[in-house]
Amino acid sequence: MKLGVRWTLHGDGRTPAPGAVVRPDERLSWPRTAGLGAQHVVAMFGASFVAPVLMGLDPNLAIMMSGVATVIFLLATRGTVPSYLGCSLSFVGVAAAIRASGGSSATVTGAVFVVGAVLFLVGLAVRRFGARIIHAAMPPVVTGAVVMLIGFNLAPVTASTYWPQDQWTALLVMLFTGLAVVCLRGFWSRIAIFLGLVFGYALSWILDLTLGRIHSMSPGGEVTDHWRLDLSGVGKADWIGLPSFHGPSFEWSAILVALPVVIALIAENAGHVKAVGEMTGDNLDDKLGTAIAADGAASMLSTAVGGPPNTTYSENIGVMAATRVYSTAAYWAAAGFALLFGLCPKFGAVVAAIPGGVLGGITVILYGMIGLLGAQIWINAKVDLRNPLNLVPAAAGIIIGVGGVKLTFSDTFELGGIALGTIVVITGYHVLRAFAPAHLKAAPTEQEPLLDSGTSSYEKDSGGAAKN
Repeated sequence: MKLGVRWTLHGDGRTPAPGAVVRPDERLSWPRTAGLGAQHVVAMFGASFVAPVLMGLDPNLAIMMSGVATVIFLLATRGTVPSYLGCSLSFVGVAAAIRASGGSSATVTGAVFVVGAVLFLVGLAVRRFGARIIHAAMPPVVTGAVVMLIGFNLAPVTASTYWPQDQWTALLVMLFTGLAVVCLRGFWSRIAIFLGLVFGYALSWILDLTLGRIHSMSPGGEVTDHWRLDLSGVGKADWIGLPSFHGPSFEWSAILVALPVVIALIAENAGHVKAVGEMTGDNLDDKLGTAIAADGAASMLSTAVGGPPNTTYSENIGVMAATRVYSTAAYWAAAGFALLFGLCPKFGAVVAAIPGGVLGGITVILYGMIGLLGAQIWINAKVDLRNPLNLVPAAAGIIIGVGGVKLTFSDTFELGGIALGTIVVITGYHVLRAFAPAHLKAAPTEQEPLLDSGTSSYEKDSGGAAKN
């Protein structure tokens, strides 16, 4: 059985010819392949390490399981879909909501384990019936709205938890990261989040040396005098050791909060497979179900031992686009590096020591980018938000998700935020579509929209001429 672990040497194994592409079943020399693997780890480092810290999980275990997840994905797709699986940022809001209601790390990983199981089943269904079942159940207007509310639901976390710990550091980190994203080119722009973390780390250290302790909210939520950068845990950590494992705990309330993220993960995987197919020139539509199922299986394994869920990473697509090297051998090398990092507790302690003000500056941009990916889905699919069939369920669901609107059923059960917003978007769209007149189901809408497109009364004249 072909498992995608054999590659032919591309050219002389050194530098690809101008315009040449190193295909998934090819490789460069092993030293160069290892270097590319390290580059992929660095590319996903910023977001993939920030995510477990924000979720309150062990960053060492996160990086170790990202390596394991990548191996599972490469084996499942038999080396045809180059991809690195890192910790999914889509679950940060879920973790915050679960912890706010009294849930523990085990409760978080238990809820996410169920999401992984559902994602695995969705992947099997896509393999059996094709991608059309996804398009039918979750058209772009629904997918975009859910991704948007998941991202923007995180805004209060930044505003109330991270930013107040050191507002000026947060502001400077935000500005630096924004400049890095916009002004840098190629690979460097792809690791802008990582560069922002390094800048914030160094800035906090310098401010501690020059200004002393800061009087602000501490990570524990109390207003005290404390150091911005506390490296005491780094000195105590061992160089070599296993990360902290724990089993999942299952609670229905937490599971219901986490389930909507399935939609975001499906969208991420579908976009990744499509992008890789376009870059390599291969039609990978038949691999979509396998990719989704592999992601689900990898997330189940990770959360079963206390790690975070995983998903495909757009940062690594950027590295492939920049280098034109799509060799899965590089991803096997990346997985190997991730496993080694996971066995270094001191490395994880450095990550865990990221100051709250730094996270404040990073998450302002990061959370906003997650939310605006939903808008990008709408733009790519040319969703007409002037059509009330699209506008009404999306508008209602986003406000519920972002505002934290709750629906209380009893003293022990309520729906709110991400879960309720997603339910409103999905059920609202399909129920309204079932009752909507035929002309609203066609695109573009044939009636006067609820919201106009900003055109003036002159332009609305049927003849296009100015009215007198």
